[in-house]
Amino acid sequence: MGQPKFSKKKYNTPNHPWKEQRIKAEKALTVKYGLKNKREIWKSETALRKYRGQARELLAKVATEDPQVKKEIDQLLMHLTRYNILPLNSTLDDVLALDPEIILGRRLQTLAYLKGLASTPKQARQLISHGHIAIDGRRVNVPGYRVSKNEENKIEYTLDSPLNDQAHPARPSGDFVSKRTEPADKTLPPRPGPSKEPVQKKEQDKPEQPKKVESGKKEPVKEEKPETPAKPSPQKEDIKPKEQEQKPEKVQEKKQEEKEKGSE
Repeated sequence: MGQPKFSKKKYNTPNHPWKEQRIKAEKALTVKYGLKNKREIWKSETALRKYRGQARELLAKVATEDPQVKKEIDQLLMHLTRYNILPLNSTLDDVLALDPEIILGRRLQTLAYLKGLASTPKQARQLISHGHIAIDGRRVNVPGYRVSKNEENKIEYTLDSPLNDQAHPARPSGDFVSKRTEPADKTLPPRPGPSKEPVQKKEQDKPEQPKKVESGKKEPVKEEKPETPAKPSPQKEDIKPKEQEQKPEKVQEKKQEEKEKGSE
C-alpha cells in the first residue's frame, strides 16, 4: 500500500537507461529550458503519453456514434486548448502529432523567460523558487507549474519583489540591454584590424609589391655600394695606360744611350 506521507511517482522512467541518442536529446532539452534534472522531461513525456492513449481509445470508438464518446473528445480537446497546447478547432489526429517540447513550453519557468522577466531560463527558475513571480497577484514558487491560456498574460513580479524597480541590476530591462550592447559596439572599430589581415596575406602572396616598396627605400643604399667599387676601376685603368706610356719612353732612352755608346 505504501506510506500515505509520500506521494506516488507521477512519471515513468525510460525502459533502457543507456541509450546515446536519448541521452543527448534529453541533455539538449535540459540546457534549452533550464531544467534542474531529467525528471521534468519524463513528466512531460508521461503527460503526453496519457493524452495520446486517450486519443487512440476515442478514435477507436468514433464509429459507434456514442454520445459519451463525443463528450469525452470535446473534453479532451477543450482541456488541451485551455492550456494552449492545441489551437481551436483541433482534432484527435492533432493530439497524436504533439511533441514533448510543447508541454515544456507551457511551464511557468519558460513563459517567465519568454515574457522578459528574466535574462536566462535558469534565472527564471531562481526567481520563481525565491518567490519573485506571481500570476494574477498570486505568488507561485513552482517552476513546473503549467500555465493556462488565460493566465499567460497575467505573469508578473510580486508586489513585494525588489525587481519591480526598473533600475534593479537583476532585471532585464531595455536600459540594461542597451548598456550591454554598447561594449559590443565599441569593439567594432578595432575589428577592421583582423579584417585587414587577409589583405596583408594577399600582399604576402604577391611578393612583388612589398619588394618594390622596400627596394624603393633601399635603392639609394644599393646604388652607393656599386659606385664605390666602380670608382677604383677607372683609376686602375687610368694608371695602366700611364705605365704603358712610360714603358716605351724608357725603352727609347735606353736605345739612344746604346747608340751613343756605339758611336763613341
